[in-house]
Amino acid sequence: MEPNTDVILRMSDIDIEFPGVHALDSVDFTLRRNEIHSIMGENGAGKSTLIKVLTGVYKKDRGSITLDGVEIHPQSPLEARYYGVNSVYQEINLCDNLSVAENIFIGRQKTRFGKIDWKSIRSGAEEALRKLNITVDVTRLLGSYSVAVKQMIAIARAVDMNSKVLILDEPTSSLDRPEVEQLFSTIRKLRDEGLSVIFISHFLDQIYELCDRVTVLRNGRLIGEYVLHDLPRLELISKMVGKDFSSLKNQNKSVRDKERNEVFIEAKHLGKKHVVEPFDLSIHKGETLGFAGLLGSGRTEVANLLFGIEEADNGELLLQSHRKTFKKPRDAINSLIAFCPEDRKKNGLIHDLSVRENIILAMQAKQGIFKYLPLKKQTEIAAEYIKKLGIVTPGADIPVKNLSGGNQQKVILARWLVTNPSLLILDEPTRGIDVAAKAEIMNLAMRLCDEGMSLVFISSEIEEVIRCSDRVAVMRDRKKIAEIAGTDLEEEKIMKIIAADSGSAA
Repeated sequence: MEPNTDVILRMSDIDIEFPGVHALDSVDFTLRRNEIHSIMGENGAGKSTLIKVLTGVYKKDRGSITLDGVEIHPQSPLEARYYGVNSVYQEINLCDNLSVAENIFIGRQKTRFGKIDWKSIRSGAEEALRKLNITVDVTRLLGSYSVAVKQMIAIARAVDMNSKVLILDEPTSSLDRPEVEQLFSTIRKLRDEGLSVIFISHFLDQIYELCDRVTVLRNGRLIGEYVLHDLPRLELISKMVGKDFSSLKNQNKSVRDKERNEVFIEAKHLGKKHVVEPFDLSIHKGETLGFAGLLGSGRTEVANLLFGIEEADNGELLLQSHRKTFKKPRDAINSLIAFCPEDRKKNGLIHDLSVRENIILAMQAKQGIFKYLPLKKQTEIAAEYIKKLGIVTPGADIPVKNLSGGNQQKVILARWLVTNPSLLILDEPTRGIDVAAKAEIMNLAMRLCDEGMSLVFISSEIEEVIRCSDRVAVMRDRKKIAEIAGTDLEEEKIMKIIAADSGSAA
């Protein structure tokens, strides 16, 4: 273990439980002086929870936090800042309608003779920015500057508040490459001047480019702490997902021998700035295109473009050879595209509505509010799909929130199948449900495909993607980096593509 004099922050035996969830299970975390340290893990690993304990958003059930040799008990982000722990998030928490100088000193205004000392505030803001080699007009409104400049100003504010630890949570998600390079230069400068940085990002290349060490969490538990230049990328991914890919043997997957039908949908250099890099793809009728990649790789962003949740600003989308522009989801629905979202609780279900009301929701939306579906028709539709999908429920009129996770997922599937779509996008359809329900949903997906429906299948479980898909698009850092099919559909090969340096990706 490193000597105590080398440690600025130590979180020991951190434990926190929420109803039904052990979010952190005796987790340790150590941050050294003058280092940039990443915390990595897949969705639900506990990264955000650990940071929220450190910044006083969550109260830990057990454990201790020691900062600069003194045990602290932050009860709020304000109290954490008092101790010297500051955070800069992806969504910058500053005020566009105030000047740069006002944003840097908001909440700690300098006064003179009982009045705000504007001259001192302006000179103090200029000095804070000068330390980071940032030259802007501090009297201008913050809203007049780019996201990258706002990010730097937020960091300057945090540093000027005598930070000992700076937490950067997804700071590069909305930045171009030159802006990322400028930010990294600033972060390295701060590290070299004595600041310790916790850097959280889903961009694997950036982690290896910037960070000194990494702590890996999985399912709320500490997997280990590693020096990055000693840790191969494939090994890091293996630790994150809980599989030793280096020892995987080739899987004997039977490739579906089906006739290649006409293309239903095709994307040509489709993309959106700061959302996903331009990509090409085609999906044939009766074919499943799977998407594989780590959390934050861009899988969901592609789905959002295909369904009109995000409007593309680059390239074109062709539907049966006809050019289409989806500005909103209704445009996609009218083109016979359906979407089961990743977060069924937040974006999929209306919990206080009944099973029946949730099932007919998409059909009612497609018809419009002035063409109300009669209750008799709603009841018939709900009964039909409850039977077809084997939804276990005491009745169609009980609140959908009373169903199990697997049955809730089937309700969302039923909602879209009622609309008789030609393309069904399934984003993490098996997350958070039991093994039996997973098997049912995956078998249903393959059956729909065999009946002629086109599918997009997105899952963090690469085995599931391979099992369901005819082809797999591999995503990393919001880019499509490869597409594989046939006998090449092997888990080990996909993980090696994800782990490869960006210059050597397939």
